[in-house]
Amino acid sequence: MSGKTILIVDDEAPIREMIAVALEMAGYDCLEAENTQQAHASIIDSKPDLILLDWMLPGTTGIELARRLKRDEMTADIPIIMLTAKGEEDNKIQGLEVGADDYITKPFSPRELVARLKAVLRRAGPVDGEAPIEVSGLHLDPVSHRVTIDDSAAEMGPTEYRLLQFFMTHQERAYTRGQLLDQVWGGNVYVEERTVDVHIRRLRKALGSNYEHLVQTVRGTGYRFSTKA
Repeated sequence: MSGKTILIVDDEAPIREMIAVALEMAGYDCLEAENTQQAHASIIDSKPDLILLDWMLPGTTGIELARRLKRDEMTADIPIIMLTAKGEEDNKIQGLEVGADDYITKPFSPRELVARLKAVLRRAGPVDGEAPIEVSGLHLDPVSHRVTIDDSAAEMGPTEYRLLQFFMTHQERAYTRGQLLDQVWGGNVYVEERTVDVHIRRLRKALGSNYEHLVQTVRGTGYRFSTKA
């Protein structure tokens, strides 16, 4: 089994089902969305490894969603394969220019789709999300789900852990409360932005006096994780 998750975005249920069957037989896990709104929520919540995105969708088009995803640092690295009935050269170029990694014209065979998908995933390269992260004496191990501070175990809740993991893997950039909610709590969870402040305070307390300064308040924006004063 590949362990990879593929998001299928197409407004035609039979096409989604046909693709899902082919991908599941090839060992992939599948998510489905019938429009860009569902797709974006699923992307924020589940972080798929690749998106199969139909060009023509009701409301916001697939090409517009691709453009939006590639402009956002949090989703820019997710590979996108455009699916479309449009075969003209200029449409292919437009799809690739907004950042799509490949382009398959309908109708296509399931075997071709799986082969192209594997090729794009190989090009995207493995993402090592299980490597330990260390900043000074602060150590986070995603495999054991443990945080140690100067070789002593740190006690913190699951939300504080997820916040810290996100911060340590996205250092030196300011994030709004809304962005943190999307990344740590998930796009479908309705939580007030001020809830972020509560968990930031808890995280700082868990880090203690020697490391709480790493989680910095950015006036007018939100928060960032930084070793710089």
